[in-house]
Amino acid sequence: MADRLSARQAVALVTDDFTQLPEPGGESAAGSAPGTDGPLGWQGYDDARARAAGRTGERESVVCGTARIEGTRAVLVSFEFGYLGGSLGTRTGDRLEAAYAHAREHRLPVVPLVATGGSRMQEGMLALTQLQRVARQSALVRAAGLAQIAVVRDPTAGGGWATLGAGADVVLALPGAQVGFAGSRVRPPDADPAAYTAEAQVAAGAADAVVRPGELRATLGRWLRLLTRPSADAAAPPRFLPSADALPYANARPGPSPTGLPATGWEAVLRARAPERPRAERYLDAYFTERVALHGDRCGGRDDGMLCGFGTHDGRTVAYAAQTGTATRPAGYRTATRLVRLADRLGIPVLTLVDTPGAANDAEAERQGVGAAIVGLFGAVAAARTPLTTLVIGEGGSGGALALAAPGNTWVTPDSYFSVIAPELAAAILKRPPDQAPATADQLRIRPQDLVELGVVRGVVGP
Repeated sequence: MADRLSARQAVALVTDDFTQLPEPGGESAAGSAPGTDGPLGWQGYDDARARAAGRTGERESVVCGTARIEGTRAVLVSFEFGYLGGSLGTRTGDRLEAAYAHAREHRLPVVPLVATGGSRMQEGMLALTQLQRVARQSALVRAAGLAQIAVVRDPTAGGGWATLGAGADVVLALPGAQVGFAGSRVRPPDADPAAYTAEAQVAAGAADAVVRPGELRATLGRWLRLLTRPSADAAAPPRFLPSADALPYANARPGPSPTGLPATGWEAVLRARAPERPRAERYLDAYFTERVALHGDRCGGRDDGMLCGFGTHDGRTVAYAAQTGTATRPAGYRTATRLVRLADRLGIPVLTLVDTPGAANDAEAERQGVGAAIVGLFGAVAAARTPLTTLVIGEGGSGGALALAAPGNTWVTPDSYFSVIAPELAAAILKRPPDQAPATADQLRIRPQDLVELGVVRGVVGP
Protein backbone atom coordinates (compact mmCIF):
# COMPACT_ATOMS: atom_id res chain seq x y z
CA MET A 1 0.00 0.00 0.00
CA ALA A 2 1.25 3.48 -0.87
CA ASP A 3 1.56 6.26 1.68
CA ARG A 4 -1.77 8.07 2.00
CA LEU A 5 -1.32 11.77 1.43
CA SER A 6 -3.64 14.47 2.67
CA ALA A 7 -5.16 16.84 0.14
CA ARG A 8 -2.65 19.56 1.02
CA GLN A 9 0.30 17.16 0.92
CA ALA A 10 -0.75 16.04 -2.55
CA VAL A 11 -0.92 19.67 -3.67
CA ALA A 12 2.55 20.29 -2.22
CA LEU A 13 3.91 17.44 -4.36
CA VAL A 14 3.14 19.34 -7.56
CA THR A 15 3.26 23.05 -6.68
CA ASP A 16 4.33 25.68 -4.15
CA ASP A 17 1.88 28.16 -5.63
CA PHE A 18 -1.70 27.26 -4.68
CA THR A 19 -4.62 29.64 -4.20
CA GLN A 20 -7.83 28.09 -2.94
CA LEU A 21 -11.01 29.01 -4.78
CA PRO A 22 -13.81 30.73 -2.82
CA GLU A 23 -16.53 28.56 -1.36
CA PRO A 24 -19.25 28.11 -3.99
CA GLY A 25 -22.60 29.74 -3.44
CA GLY A 26 -24.22 26.34 -3.34
CA GLU A 27 -22.14 25.17 -0.38
CA SER A 28 -25.31 24.71 1.68
CA ALA A 29 -26.97 22.59 -0.98
CA ALA A 30 -30.32 21.07 -0.13
CA GLY A 31 -30.07 18.43 2.53
CA SER A 32 -26.34 19.00 3.14
CA ALA A 33 -26.38 21.75 5.75
CA PRO A 34 -25.11 20.93 9.25
CA GLY A 35 -27.70 20.40 11.93
CA THR A 36 -29.94 18.14 9.88
CA ASP A 37 -27.94 14.89 9.69
CA GLY A 38 -28.13 15.28 5.93
CA PRO A 39 -30.88 14.63 3.39
CA LEU A 40 -31.57 11.14 4.70
CA GLY A 41 -31.62 12.14 8.36
CA TRP A 42 -28.74 9.71 8.85
CA GLN A 43 -28.21 9.60 12.60
CA GLY A 44 -24.73 10.74 13.55
CA TYR A 45 -23.86 12.20 10.13
CA ASP A 46 -23.36 15.71 11.52
CA ASP A 47 -21.07 14.37 14.22
CA ALA A 48 -19.09 12.37 11.66
CA ARG A 49 -18.57 15.48 9.55
CA ALA A 50 -17.50 17.48 12.57
CA ARG A 51 -14.98 14.83 13.59
CA ALA A 52 -13.65 14.67 10.00
CA ALA A 53 -13.23 18.44 9.92
CA GLY A 54 -11.41 18.43 13.25
CA ARG A 55 -9.14 15.61 12.14
CA THR A 56 -8.24 17.04 8.72
CA GLY A 57 -8.78 20.78 9.00
CA GLU A 58 -11.01 20.62 5.90
CA ARG A 59 -14.71 21.40 5.58
CA GLU A 60 -15.26 18.93 2.75
CA SER A 61 -13.64 15.98 1.00
CA VAL A 62 -12.14 18.04 -1.81
CA VAL A 63 -9.97 21.16 -1.93
CA CYS A 64 -10.08 23.23 -5.13
CA GLY A 65 -7.85 26.04 -6.29
CA THR A 66 -5.55 27.42 -8.95
CA ALA A 67 -1.83 26.83 -9.18
CA ARG A 68 1.17 27.20 -11.44
CA ILE A 69 2.79 23.82 -12.10
CA GLU A 70 6.25 24.12 -13.62
CA GLY A 71 5.15 27.34 -15.27
CA THR A 72 1.67 26.32 -16.47
CA ARG A 73 -1.45 27.58 -14.71
CA ALA A 74 -4.10 24.99 -13.92
CA VAL A 75 -7.10 24.28 -11.73
CA LEU A 76 -6.24 21.73 -9.04
CA VAL A 77 -8.83 19.46 -7.42
CA SER A 78 -7.31 17.55 -4.50
CA PHE A 79 -9.22 14.95 -2.51
CA GLU A 80 -8.93 14.59 1.25
CA PHE A 81 -9.32 10.90 2.01
CA GLY A 82 -9.30 11.62 5.74
CA TYR A 83 -12.65 13.38 5.35
CA LEU A 84 -15.13 10.51 5.22
CA GLY A 85 -12.94 8.49 2.90
CA GLY A 86 -12.76 11.25 0.30
CA SER A 87 -16.35 10.43 -0.57
CA LEU A 88 -18.47 12.51 -2.92
CA GLY A 89 -21.50 14.24 -1.46
CA THR A 90 -23.61 17.17 -2.59
CA ARG A 91 -21.18 19.73 -1.20
CA THR A 92 -18.36 17.94 -3.01
CA GLY A 93 -20.37 18.31 -6.19
CA ASP A 94 -20.81 22.04 -5.52
CA ARG A 95 -17.07 22.51 -5.19
CA LEU A 96 -16.24 20.42 -8.22
CA GLU A 97 -18.79 22.21 -10.39
CA ALA A 98 -17.40 25.61 -9.34
CA ALA A 99 -13.83 24.48 -10.03
CA TYR A 100 -14.63 23.22 -13.52
CA ALA A 101 -16.60 26.38 -14.30
CA HIS A 102 -13.57 28.44 -13.23
CA ALA A 103 -11.38 26.36 -15.54
CA ARG A 104 -13.64 27.05 -18.51
CA GLU A 105 -13.96 30.75 -17.73
CA HIS A 106 -10.20 31.23 -17.47
CA ARG A 107 -9.20 28.68 -20.15
CA LEU A 108 -7.20 26.50 -17.74
CA PRO A 109 -6.53 22.75 -17.75
CA VAL A 110 -7.89 20.70 -14.86
CA VAL A 111 -5.70 18.46 -12.69
CA PRO A 112 -7.64 16.19 -10.30
CA LEU A 113 -5.47 14.63 -7.55
CA VAL A 114 -7.83 11.79 -6.73
CA ALA A 115 -8.10 9.74 -3.53
CA THR A 116 -11.63 8.59 -2.83
CA GLY A 117 -13.66 5.61 -1.75
CA GLY A 118 -16.67 6.56 -3.86
CA SER A 119 -20.08 8.11 -3.19
CA ARG A 120 -21.18 9.06 0.32
CA MET A 121 -23.66 6.56 1.74
CA GLN A 122 -25.07 9.02 4.31
CA GLU A 123 -26.52 11.07 1.43
CA GLY A 124 -27.83 8.13 -0.56
CA MET A 125 -28.85 8.66 -4.17
CA LEU A 126 -28.23 12.40 -3.90
CA ALA A 127 -24.56 11.53 -3.44
CA LEU A 128 -24.53 9.02 -6.28
CA THR A 129 -26.03 11.50 -8.72
CA GLN A 130 -23.05 13.79 -8.15
CA LEU A 131 -21.25 11.48 -10.59
CA GLN A 132 -23.58 12.69 -13.35
CA ARG A 133 -22.84 16.23 -12.31
CA VAL A 134 -19.08 15.64 -12.42
CA ALA A 135 -19.34 13.84 -15.75
CA ARG A 136 -21.17 16.80 -17.24
CA GLN A 137 -18.55 19.25 -15.98
CA SER A 138 -15.79 17.09 -17.42
CA ALA A 139 -17.63 16.94 -20.74
CA LEU A 140 -17.99 20.75 -20.82
CA VAL A 141 -14.27 21.18 -20.17
CA ARG A 142 -13.55 18.67 -22.92
CA ALA A 143 -15.85 20.50 -25.34
CA ALA A 144 -14.04 23.75 -24.51
CA GLY A 145 -10.78 22.22 -25.78
CA LEU A 146 -9.11 22.10 -22.37
CA ALA A 147 -6.96 19.25 -21.10
CA GLN A 148 -7.63 17.11 -18.03
CA ILE A 149 -4.71 15.27 -16.44
CA ALA A 150 -5.53 13.11 -13.43
CA VAL A 151 -3.17 11.87 -10.74
CA VAL A 152 -4.63 8.86 -8.93
CA ARG A 153 -3.47 8.34 -5.34
CA ASP A 154 -4.09 5.71 -2.72
CA PRO A 155 -6.87 4.70 -2.72
CA THR A 156 -8.95 5.62 -5.77
CA ALA A 157 -12.16 3.66 -6.16
CA GLY A 158 -15.79 3.81 -7.18
CA GLY A 159 -17.31 6.69 -9.08
CA GLY A 160 -14.37 8.97 -8.34
CA TRP A 161 -12.14 6.64 -10.35
CA ALA A 162 -14.77 6.17 -13.06
CA THR A 163 -15.25 9.94 -13.58
CA LEU A 164 -12.40 12.16 -12.39
CA GLY A 165 -9.74 9.47 -12.76
CA ALA A 166 -10.39 7.22 -15.72
CA GLY A 167 -12.33 10.01 -17.46
CA ALA A 168 -9.27 12.27 -17.77
CA ASP A 169 -7.31 12.68 -21.00
CA VAL A 170 -4.13 11.48 -19.30
CA VAL A 171 -3.95 9.35 -16.15
CA LEU A 172 -0.82 9.29 -13.99
CA ALA A 173 -0.66 7.12 -10.87
CA LEU A 174 1.44 7.02 -7.74
CA PRO A 175 3.29 3.73 -7.12
CA GLY A 176 1.46 1.09 -5.13
CA ALA A 177 -1.82 3.00 -5.07
CA GLN A 178 -5.00 0.96 -4.86
CA VAL A 179 -6.92 1.86 -8.01
CA GLY A 180 -10.11 0.23 -9.22
CA PHE A 181 -13.83 0.63 -9.50
CA ALA A 182 -14.42 -1.85 -6.67
CA GLY A 183 -13.06 -0.79 -3.30
CA SER A 184 -11.33 -3.24 -0.99
CA ARG A 185 -14.47 -3.88 1.13
CA VAL A 186 -16.81 -4.74 -1.73
CA ARG A 187 -14.69 -6.99 -3.96
CA PRO A 188 -15.37 -10.71 -4.28
CA PRO A 189 -13.52 -12.63 -1.57
CA ASP A 190 -11.41 -14.48 -4.14
CA ALA A 191 -10.44 -11.33 -6.10
CA ASP A 192 -6.75 -10.97 -6.88
CA PRO A 193 -5.64 -7.82 -5.03
CA ALA A 194 -2.85 -7.30 -7.56
CA ALA A 195 -5.50 -6.41 -10.16
CA TYR A 196 -6.53 -3.35 -8.17
CA THR A 197 -3.25 -1.46 -8.27
CA ALA A 198 -1.82 1.46 -10.18
CA GLU A 199 0.64 -0.87 -11.86
CA ALA A 200 -2.14 -3.21 -12.98
CA GLN A 201 -4.15 -0.31 -14.39
CA VAL A 202 -1.17 0.77 -16.50
CA ALA A 203 -0.64 -2.79 -17.72
CA ALA A 204 -4.33 -2.99 -18.66
CA GLY A 205 -4.24 0.28 -20.59
CA ALA A 206 -6.45 2.18 -18.14
CA ALA A 207 -3.67 4.51 -16.97
CA ASP A 208 -0.70 5.98 -18.80
CA ALA A 209 2.17 5.82 -16.32
CA VAL A 210 3.21 5.16 -12.74
CA VAL A 211 5.18 8.17 -11.52
CA ARG A 212 7.24 8.32 -8.33
CA PRO A 213 6.28 11.17 -5.98
CA GLY A 214 9.63 12.91 -6.41
CA GLU A 215 9.15 12.98 -10.18
CA LEU A 216 5.48 13.93 -10.22
CA ARG A 217 5.89 17.70 -10.42
CA ALA A 218 8.28 17.58 -13.37
CA THR A 219 6.22 14.93 -15.18
CA LEU A 220 2.94 16.74 -14.68
CA GLY A 221 4.56 20.02 -15.71
CA ARG A 222 5.84 18.44 -18.92
CA TRP A 223 2.39 17.08 -19.79
CA LEU A 224 0.72 20.41 -19.06
CA ARG A 225 3.24 22.32 -21.13
CA LEU A 226 2.78 20.03 -24.11
CA LEU A 227 -1.02 19.91 -23.98
CA THR A 228 -1.54 23.64 -23.41
CA ARG A 229 1.00 25.19 -25.75
CA PRO A 230 -0.71 27.92 -27.80
CA SER A 231 -1.77 26.55 -31.18
CA ALA A 232 -3.62 29.41 -32.83
CA ASP A 233 -1.97 28.52 -36.14
CA ALA A 234 -3.02 24.87 -36.01
CA ALA A 235 -5.03 25.28 -39.21
CA ALA A 236 -1.79 25.76 -41.14
CA PRO A 237 0.03 22.49 -41.85
CA PRO A 238 3.12 22.35 -39.64
CA ARG A 239 6.53 21.53 -41.08
CA PHE A 240 6.52 17.82 -40.40
CA LEU A 241 8.79 16.61 -43.14
CA PRO A 242 12.39 16.02 -42.06
CA SER A 243 15.27 18.36 -42.70
CA ALA A 244 18.71 17.18 -43.75
CA ASP A 245 19.80 16.87 -40.13
CA ALA A 246 16.63 15.38 -38.74
CA LEU A 247 16.21 11.87 -40.11
CA PRO A 248 18.22 9.07 -41.70
CA TYR A 249 17.05 10.35 -45.11
CA ALA A 250 17.78 13.90 -46.07
CA ASN A 251 15.41 15.88 -48.24
CA ALA A 252 11.74 15.97 -49.13
CA ARG A 253 11.03 15.99 -52.86
CA PRO A 254 7.70 16.35 -54.67
CA GLY A 255 8.45 13.44 -57.03
CA PRO A 256 10.45 10.24 -57.51
CA SER A 257 14.22 10.19 -57.60
CA PRO A 258 16.17 8.55 -60.44
CA THR A 259 18.54 7.03 -57.90
CA GLY A 260 18.24 5.37 -54.54
CA LEU A 261 14.84 3.82 -55.21
CA PRO A 262 14.01 0.11 -55.60
CA ALA A 263 14.16 -1.23 -59.15
CA THR A 264 11.36 -3.78 -58.62
CA GLY A 265 8.35 -4.25 -56.40
CA TRP A 266 9.97 -7.20 -54.70
CA GLU A 267 13.08 -5.16 -53.96
CA ALA A 268 10.80 -2.58 -52.29
CA VAL A 269 9.34 -5.34 -50.11
CA LEU A 270 12.78 -6.68 -49.15
CA ARG A 271 14.01 -3.20 -48.28
CA ALA A 272 10.99 -2.57 -46.07
CA ARG A 273 11.53 -5.89 -44.28
CA ALA A 274 15.28 -5.43 -43.81
CA PRO A 275 16.10 -5.66 -40.10
CA GLU A 276 18.71 -2.90 -40.31
CA ARG A 277 16.46 -0.14 -41.67
CA PRO A 278 15.39 2.69 -39.32
CA ARG A 279 12.34 2.02 -37.17
CA ALA A 280 9.85 4.32 -35.50
CA GLU A 281 11.87 4.97 -32.34
CA ARG A 282 14.76 6.31 -34.40
CA TYR A 283 12.53 8.65 -36.35
CA LEU A 284 10.79 9.90 -33.21
CA ASP A 285 14.06 10.46 -31.35
CA ALA A 286 15.41 12.47 -34.28
CA TYR A 287 12.25 14.47 -34.80
CA PHE A 288 11.33 15.48 -31.23
CA THR A 289 13.41 17.32 -28.65
CA GLU A 290 11.22 15.84 -25.88
CA ARG A 291 8.18 13.58 -25.82
CA VAL A 292 5.74 11.90 -23.46
CA ALA A 293 3.78 8.73 -24.14
CA LEU A 294 0.13 7.75 -23.97
CA HIS A 295 -0.36 4.10 -23.05
CA GLY A 296 -3.42 1.98 -23.51
CA ASP A 297 -6.79 2.02 -25.21
CA ARG A 298 -8.91 2.57 -22.07
CA CYS A 299 -10.67 -0.70 -22.92
CA GLY A 300 -8.34 -3.09 -21.13
CA GLY A 301 -5.64 -3.36 -23.76
CA ARG A 302 -2.16 -2.20 -24.75
CA ASP A 303 -0.16 -2.72 -27.91
CA ASP A 304 3.54 -1.94 -27.66
CA GLY A 305 3.64 -2.02 -31.46
CA MET A 306 1.83 1.34 -31.58
CA LEU A 307 3.68 4.28 -30.01
CA CYS A 308 1.49 7.28 -29.19
CA GLY A 309 2.13 10.55 -27.43
CA PHE A 310 3.07 14.21 -27.69
CA GLY A 311 6.39 15.89 -28.28
CA THR A 312 8.14 19.15 -29.09
CA HIS A 313 9.34 19.88 -32.63
CA ASP A 314 10.63 23.30 -33.68
CA GLY A 315 9.30 24.77 -30.46
CA ARG A 316 5.73 23.57 -30.78
CA THR A 317 3.71 20.56 -29.72
CA VAL A 318 3.05 17.76 -32.20
CA ALA A 319 1.18 14.54 -31.48
CA TYR A 320 2.40 11.25 -32.88
CA ALA A 321 1.13 7.73 -33.54
CA ALA A 322 3.76 5.36 -34.89
CA GLN A 323 3.70 1.68 -35.81
CA THR A 324 6.87 -0.26 -35.04
CA GLY A 325 6.83 -2.93 -37.75
CA THR A 326 4.64 -5.52 -36.04
CA ALA A 327 1.08 -6.56 -36.88
CA THR A 328 -1.07 -3.93 -35.18
CA ARG A 329 -3.49 -5.23 -32.59
CA PRO A 330 -6.96 -3.85 -31.77
CA ALA A 331 -5.61 -2.05 -28.70
CA GLY A 332 -3.08 -0.29 -30.92
CA TYR A 333 -5.75 1.07 -33.23
CA ARG A 334 -7.90 2.17 -30.30
CA THR A 335 -4.94 3.91 -28.67
CA ALA A 336 -4.16 5.73 -31.91
CA THR A 337 -7.83 6.74 -32.15
CA ARG A 338 -7.64 8.10 -28.62
CA LEU A 339 -4.51 10.07 -29.59
CA VAL A 340 -5.98 11.57 -32.78
CA ARG A 341 -9.21 12.62 -31.08
CA LEU A 342 -7.40 14.21 -28.15
CA ALA A 343 -4.99 16.09 -30.42
CA ASP A 344 -7.87 17.26 -32.60
CA ARG A 345 -9.78 18.56 -29.60
CA LEU A 346 -6.75 20.45 -28.30
CA GLY A 347 -5.79 21.83 -31.72
CA ILE A 348 -2.49 19.94 -31.89
CA PRO A 349 -1.23 18.69 -35.29
CA VAL A 350 -0.53 14.99 -35.70
CA LEU A 351 2.32 13.03 -37.27
CA THR A 352 1.77 9.34 -38.03
CA LEU A 353 4.44 6.82 -39.01
CA VAL A 354 3.17 3.78 -40.93
CA ASP A 355 5.06 0.51 -40.57
CA THR A 356 3.09 -2.71 -40.30
CA PRO A 357 2.66 -5.88 -42.37
CA GLY A 358 -1.03 -5.44 -41.57
CA ALA A 359 -3.56 -5.76 -38.80
CA ALA A 360 -3.29 -8.72 -36.46
CA ASN A 361 -5.56 -11.45 -37.83
CA ASP A 362 -5.44 -14.15 -35.16
CA ALA A 363 -8.51 -15.38 -33.32
CA GLU A 364 -7.80 -13.25 -30.27
CA ALA A 365 -7.66 -10.12 -32.42
CA GLU A 366 -11.10 -11.00 -33.78
CA ARG A 367 -12.44 -11.52 -30.28
CA GLN A 368 -11.04 -8.10 -29.32
CA GLY A 369 -12.88 -6.42 -32.19
CA VAL A 370 -10.12 -5.68 -34.69
CA GLY A 371 -12.60 -4.61 -37.38
CA ALA A 372 -14.33 -2.11 -35.14
CA ALA A 373 -10.98 -0.83 -33.88
CA ILE A 374 -9.74 -0.18 -37.43
CA VAL A 375 -12.91 1.59 -38.52
CA GLY A 376 -12.76 3.70 -35.37
CA LEU A 377 -9.32 4.96 -36.40
CA PHE A 378 -10.46 5.56 -39.99
CA GLY A 379 -13.28 7.66 -38.58
CA ALA A 380 -11.06 9.66 -36.24
CA VAL A 381 -8.61 10.47 -39.05
CA ALA A 382 -11.43 11.37 -41.45
CA ALA A 383 -13.12 13.66 -38.92
CA ALA A 384 -9.96 15.40 -37.67
CA ARG A 385 -9.82 19.16 -38.22
CA THR A 386 -6.22 19.47 -37.10
CA PRO A 387 -3.48 18.90 -39.72
CA LEU A 388 -2.36 15.28 -40.12
CA THR A 389 0.79 14.20 -41.91
CA THR A 390 1.93 10.64 -42.55
CA LEU A 391 5.30 9.15 -43.41
CA VAL A 392 5.41 5.49 -44.51
CA ILE A 393 8.74 4.28 -43.12
CA GLY A 394 8.55 0.54 -43.83
CA GLU A 395 5.79 -1.90 -44.63
CA GLY A 396 2.40 -0.52 -45.57
CA GLY A 397 0.23 -3.59 -45.40
CA SER A 398 -3.37 -3.18 -46.49
CA GLY A 399 -6.09 -1.48 -44.45
CA GLY A 400 -4.16 -2.08 -41.26
CA ALA A 401 -1.66 0.50 -42.51
CA LEU A 402 -4.06 2.76 -44.39
CA ALA A 403 -6.08 3.42 -41.22
CA LEU A 404 -3.17 5.49 -39.90
CA ALA A 405 -2.52 7.38 -43.15
CA ALA A 406 -3.53 11.00 -43.70
CA PRO A 407 -5.66 11.35 -46.86
CA GLY A 408 -3.88 13.62 -49.30
CA ASN A 409 -0.87 14.19 -47.07
CA THR A 410 1.08 10.93 -47.00
CA TRP A 411 4.76 10.62 -47.91
CA VAL A 412 7.06 7.59 -48.23
CA THR A 413 10.72 6.74 -47.67
CA PRO A 414 12.85 4.84 -50.24
CA ASP A 415 12.80 1.70 -48.09
CA SER A 416 9.04 1.38 -47.88
CA TYR A 417 6.11 0.00 -49.83
CA PHE A 418 2.34 0.43 -49.64
CA SER A 419 0.08 -2.31 -50.95
CA VAL A 420 -3.52 -3.42 -51.02
CA ILE A 421 -2.19 -6.68 -49.58
CA ALA A 422 1.19 -8.36 -49.09
CA PRO A 423 2.47 -9.83 -52.38
CA GLU A 424 2.63 -13.36 -50.97
CA LEU A 425 -1.00 -13.18 -49.87
CA ALA A 426 -2.03 -11.64 -53.16
CA ALA A 427 -0.39 -14.54 -55.01
CA ALA A 428 -2.17 -17.05 -52.76
CA ILE A 429 -5.55 -15.40 -53.32
CA LEU A 430 -4.93 -15.47 -57.07
CA LYS A 431 -4.02 -19.18 -56.79
CA ARG A 432 -0.48 -18.59 -57.95
CA PRO A 433 2.48 -20.63 -56.66
CA PRO A 434 4.61 -19.00 -53.93
CA ASP A 435 7.46 -18.29 -56.36
CA GLN A 436 5.16 -15.87 -58.18
CA ALA A 437 5.12 -13.44 -55.25
CA PRO A 438 7.93 -11.26 -56.73
CA ALA A 439 6.15 -10.95 -60.06
CA THR A 440 2.91 -10.17 -58.26
CA ALA A 441 4.68 -7.42 -56.34
CA ASP A 442 5.58 -5.77 -59.64
CA GLN A 443 2.00 -5.99 -60.86
CA LEU A 444 0.72 -4.38 -57.67
CA ARG A 445 2.92 -1.29 -58.30
CA ILE A 446 3.91 -0.83 -54.69
CA ARG A 447 7.30 0.88 -55.08
CA PRO A 448 7.64 4.42 -53.65
CA GLN A 449 7.92 5.89 -57.15
CA ASP A 450 4.86 3.92 -58.28
CA LEU A 451 2.86 5.33 -55.40
CA VAL A 452 3.84 8.87 -56.37
CA GLU A 453 2.92 8.26 -60.01
CA LEU A 454 -0.44 6.78 -59.00
CA GLY A 455 -1.16 9.82 -56.82
CA VAL A 456 -1.46 7.72 -53.68
CA VAL A 457 1.30 9.65 -51.90
CA ARG A 458 2.68 13.16 -52.29
CA GLY A 459 6.36 12.32 -52.64
CA VAL A 460 9.44 10.43 -51.54
CA VAL A 461 11.49 11.50 -48.55
CA GLY A 462 14.99 10.24 -49.28
CA PRO A 463 18.57 10.88 -50.30
